[in-house]
Amino acid sequence: MLIYTHPACLQHDPGRAHAESPQRLHAVLDALRGLPQERMEWREAPAASRDQLAMAHTRRLLDAVLIEPLSFPHQLDADTVMSQGSAQAALLAVGAVLGAVDAICGEHPDTPARQAFCAVRPPGHHATMSTPMGFCLFNAVAVAARQAVLIHGMERVAIVDFDVHHGNGTQAIVEHDPRILYLSSHQLPLYPDSGGADERGVGNVFNAPLPAGADGEAFRRAWRETLLPELDRFQPQLILVSAGFDGHWLDPLAGLLLKEADYAWIARELLSAADQHCGGRLISTLEGGYSLSALGSSAAAYVEAQLSR
Repeated sequence: MLIYTHPACLQHDPGRAHAESPQRLHAVLDALRGLPQERMEWREAPAASRDQLAMAHTRRLLDAVLIEPLSFPHQLDADTVMSQGSAQAALLAVGAVLGAVDAICGEHPDTPARQAFCAVRPPGHHATMSTPMGFCLFNAVAVAARQAVLIHGMERVAIVDFDVHHGNGTQAIVEHDPRILYLSSHQLPLYPDSGGADERGVGNVFNAPLPAGADGEAFRRAWRETLLPELDRFQPQLILVSAGFDGHWLDPLAGLLLKEADYAWIARELLSAADQHCGGRLISTLEGGYSLSALGSSAAAYVEAQLSR
């Protein structure tokens, strides 16, 4: 498995009291370094280019993030704050996923690995085509899906999102593109108050909302009965994952009751689908997770389940 990260992702600092802190990435990296390393290849994330970002974002959003403001901290919305290092961190967060797509899906793949995990921040799945929001500056999975379709010629790319918050930005970017499937389980009602089961795009969007208090069995049932069958029907050539671990029962920002075993379970299910449909090509990137201990242990359980198959 490829592990993409970059120390500059630690330089995005929304403020001491902000939930999306650099300590989140430290927790994930420490946990991943505690796993057996013989099947992990660590790579430094490249930076995404403006042209690559433009595959999923408008000039308005690019300018909002990349044109340096007069002073920092710079508030983009009530939840989304930029520091001096934020723009570079965001470019690297997207570049990590693009690097993984190129390494694994290129005409001449530069690695025998077929899975990657991108340990980067800031997260991305709330960023829409034109608006940064919800701690997110650029939408890495949406840009990567467009890269797979437009540059690598793929006809069917699936985005899987199990973050506790609905990936409204990802859905909005891809919901009119039948080449890209979007599958999401999430708590509802909860920020951003989207992701109802009736939201279907052009038949390429499937949401399985869960109520507060839903446990691992409800989570697994939603995937087993509603979402994974759609993944099988789509027969993707690549699976991209918005891997948010804020559905854990310890997370302070939500109310699901998931445990590490549930993240290991979804990892095995997604890897099985990837093996069946797309030669094992499964690329995940870090989204949410705000209990440091739960984030580290959950990310480790998710990656370890793929390493130990």
